[in-house]
Amino acid sequence: MNTNWKKQFSVIYAGQAFSLLGSAAVQFAVIWWLTIQTESAITLTVASIVSFLPNMIIGPFAGVWIDRYNRRTVMIAADAMVALSSVILGVAFLMFEAPPVWFIYIVLFLRGLGNTFHSPAMQAAIPMLVPTEMLTKAGGWGNLINSISTMLGPVLGAALMGFVPIASIMLVDIFGAIFAIICLLFVTIPDIPQSAEKLHLLSDMKQGLKAMRENRPLMAIFWPMMIMNIIYMPLGSLFPLLIRTHFMGQAWHNSVAEFVFSGGLLISSLVIGIWGGMKKRFLMASLAVALMGLSSLITGLLPSTSAGFWVFTVCCFFMGSSGTFLNVPTMSYTQETIAPEMMGKVFALMMTAMTLSMPIGLLVAGPVCEIVGVDTWFLWSGVALIANAVFCRLATRRYDAQTMLPEKPSAK
Repeated sequence: MNTNWKKQFSVIYAGQAFSLLGSAAVQFAVIWWLTIQTESAITLTVASIVSFLPNMIIGPFAGVWIDRYNRRTVMIAADAMVALSSVILGVAFLMFEAPPVWFIYIVLFLRGLGNTFHSPAMQAAIPMLVPTEMLTKAGGWGNLINSISTMLGPVLGAALMGFVPIASIMLVDIFGAIFAIICLLFVTIPDIPQSAEKLHLLSDMKQGLKAMRENRPLMAIFWPMMIMNIIYMPLGSLFPLLIRTHFMGQAWHNSVAEFVFSGGLLISSLVIGIWGGMKKRFLMASLAVALMGLSSLITGLLPSTSAGFWVFTVCCFFMGSSGTFLNVPTMSYTQETIAPEMMGKVFALMMTAMTLSMPIGLLVAGPVCEIVGVDTWFLWSGVALIANAVFCRLATRRYDAQTMLPEKPSAK
């Protein structure tokens, strides 16, 4: 293990902070541009699906390449792909006042392609630098940096759209990606020992599935996480509808809710970074799902008043923070227990499964909300999430001893 891991970890995340900030700003600008140009919910839905499409199609295979090549190289290539997409889009906005929507979809697909490789490569690279007993804290600090960038990105994008052309905003993403690549060049991530066998996508992917299945504690929490994702993902998409139709809010109400939600992510990441989390990590994950469910249930019971809205913003904070308390311990356990040569495959498979679960919830939520109302959907989603938290605890408690947070070595 690299003894200078804190410096390398900091360098990686410094680069990623600027890259994520630029990407979030550009993503906001593009989606807002599409909203103004089309005023079509279908257009925005298709844009979201196109962004996730690469993960849905090639996500399971991405891990095979991640485990075959140096993870730093994969991350550099992914950052370069995102930067290239911004270059293409910037040129298009310079050449045409309003590029066709299908062209925007192609660019969003390219950005999604870069993210499909970058996220699992990043998760697989961290355990090669960070000591095992520090993975949960490192995950908290990494999540904190991601949360800050994700929270400030839309603010930056909105501010820039007020006084510069959208083509100029692409430069923020391009410079951010270049800075991230430069930072990666100063970091050494070891190569994974490889056999002399040729690359076989299907057989290598099956090895990743086998590694997941053989890790019983991971499989025990995997299915509750899938169920949680199906129930939880529509809630974020329905925030604007709930605010508009139930609380009779305006655009600034939605901005406040989104900001407080991101604040929950930020504060919880800071807490995990300092505290390190509960020793029984899967108990903490179960409690996080319960907190998520309770926040949703309370939201569904709130009256259509100004006071009701402000209670909802408090619920938004806890919904945001619950995601950190669920994801960080689960990811750190996976990083500790999956063999380095399998980690890229496993993370790619897990992220693809979570991505595929998103449309399931969205397809159900839309028609049901039309019939029962969005507040009722939040209420019963909360009940379902609390039930899922109980299921998660029952499924994982037998593995508490195996999944305990490692003790930090005593100073000599």
